Amino acid sequence: MFVSDSPVCIRRAGPADAAGIQALYAELVGHTDLAVQPERIEQVSRDASTALFVAEVRGVLCGSALVSLCNDVMFRSQPFAVVENVIVTATHRGVGIGRLLFAHIEAFCLKADCSKIMLLSSIERAEAHRFFERVGFAGTRKRGFVKYRRHFSMTPSHG
Repeated sequence: MFVSDSPVCIRRAGPADAAGIQALYAELVGHTDLAVQPERIEQVSRDASTALFVAEVRGVLCGSALVSLCNDVMFRSQPFAVVENVIVTATHRGVGIGRLLFAHIEAFCLKADCSKIMLLSSIERAEAHRFFERVGFAGTRKRGFVKYRRHFSMTPSHG
């Protein structure tokens, strides 16, 4: 794939990508309390159940996506996958970088024999939702729910 006569490289992230990934995430979520740590990227890179992919054009990161395999017992030993933190910079959207990221995600999931790939997307990201549908995700089949850490219960329930 080429963007403006430059090849797009999709690869697994390494610790040296921390600052670039942090900049991508800042564009994705729009707040400053992010903390992408090179040590954590190193841990993720050694985890066979997780892949942090980045897209690079001319040495500059312009996209990223994280995919994690989750153990399941429903379909023998098939895991399912969860995709998070999908971002392609606004200046690089519409040229196929997102499709390339998802092709790498699907290859990772096929190799792991996943039963499905799931993702959540903020309700207001209508453009992203249209993209996810174009790459084969069904936004009308299930309903997603999220409970953030600040709302976790401090005491375990019994029962």
